Amino acid sequence: MSGAGDLSGVADLQAIRQRIAQHSRGVDRADEALLADCYHEDATVDYRFFAGPAKELAAMLTAANKGQPVMLHRTSQMWVLLDGERAKSESYIIAYAQSPDPDGAMMQRLVCGRYLDRHEKRAGVWRLSHRQYVMDVNANWPGAYAPPALGSLANHVPAGAQGAADPGIALLASAAAKNRLIQEGDQGMSNPPPDEAAIDAVISRQKIADLTMAYCRGVDRADEDLLKTIFHDDSIVISGAFNGGGQQFATEICRIVKAVFNQTFHSIANQWIEVTGNAAVGETYVIAVSTMTNEDGSQSEMLTGGRYLDRFERRAGIWKISERSFVCDWNRVDATTHSNDGMYAPLDLLGRRGPEDPVYALWN
Repeated sequence: MSGAGDLSGVADLQAIRQRIAQHSRGVDRADEALLADCYHEDATVDYRFFAGPAKELAAMLTAANKGQPVMLHRTSQMWVLLDGERAKSESYIIAYAQSPDPDGAMMQRLVCGRYLDRHEKRAGVWRLSHRQYVMDVNANWPGAYAPPALGSLANHVPAGAQGAADPGIALLASAAAKNRLIQEGDQGMSNPPPDEAAIDAVISRQKIADLTMAYCRGVDRADEDLLKTIFHDDSIVISGAFNGGGQQFATEICRIVKAVFNQTFHSIANQWIEVTGNAAVGETYVIAVSTMTNEDGSQSEMLTGGRYLDRFERRAGIWKISERSFVCDWNRVDATTHSNDGMYAPLDLLGRRGPEDPVYALWN
């Protein structure tokens, strides 16, 4: 799915994902140079509230964020499609931010959307050439983040900040310095080359990760055809919403999504995969944010945290899911706080079901 059929392809994927992660760091730290470095000089963006040169966006976001409450951009499931020295990707993003409503009341916000990116490798370096932002769902709660009072120093942890004031800058610099000392001490020592099984496991883990990202798109876009491609014909799914064969699950979950939910957004992270030849097992954490209309006409939003426990098999050279079970760890349902007004009004490129979603224009 990703085009990562060899180690060089995996290296390209990692370089692209590193650049996407750097973008989130640049925004959260209000670091214009770090943010601008993610883009080629002639790169463009379309965030709806701004469409134009990427370097202008970097200056705008940095100026707007400096001195404001710290933001946190959780970028996950960066699904990348390689095409030589070009690539395109879809990344899910949950952004935590604090900002006032028009009446001045401070709000805490979770903004859930996707980055649709184009990338180019120039002079051996991957950077973004174009980014488009799609908003899927948001949740908004009154009040502001209140840091806990300083208790025992034994239990104290650093708090995020912007620029050089962020403790992460010094912590990462210290860690890098230690690594350089280790590397200098290791000079002259050779490491054995990886064997074929190790190389195959690296590539297999990447292909399996693509399956889990395809699952999220398949459910959120209600794309039955895509979902059917990731399950073996004799696979089994235990999801609670539907328990049975994987092919039947693909049909039924799309029906449920269309009938019950206004929007769904599945963000996956901290994925662990163990490959053994032509079989593998995996555990993937998921946070799902969805909105729905109740029988009385009221609107609700649901946040669910859980895990996908999977068994994978490679048959005829193709990895697919053989068994999937969903484990629910936590859940909360509230009256909906989703909004398309105020600060969200300019973000009018919205996620949709099926081929009308902007990702299909990019992918196809």
